[in-house]
Amino acid sequence: MPFNLGILEMVVIFLVVLLLFGAKRLPEIGTSLGKGIREFKSSVREIESSVRKEAELQPPRDNASAAQTSEAGEKGTPRRLTQG
Repeated sequence: MPFNLGILEMVVIFLVVLLLFGAKRLPEIGTSLGKGIREFKSSVREIESSVRKEAELQPPRDNASAAQTSEAGEKGTPRRLTQG
C-alpha cells in the first residue's frame, strides 16, 4: 500500500509540525536529526570495513578441504561409513 504524498499533504504536515514544535525549535530538530543520520552512516561504514578486513585476513577455503574437515571428526580422523 504505497503512500503518494502531494504538495497539499506535505504543506499540511509541515504546518502541523510547525504548530507542535514552533519556529525556533525546528532548526534545532533538523540539526540533531542530521547529526544522528551522519553518525549512523559512519558507524555502518566502520562495521562494513571491519567485516571486509576480517574476510581478507582469513585464508580462502576450497571446497575439497571444507568437505574433508566437515566429514572428519573433531580429532581430524576421517569417519568410516559401514553398511548395516
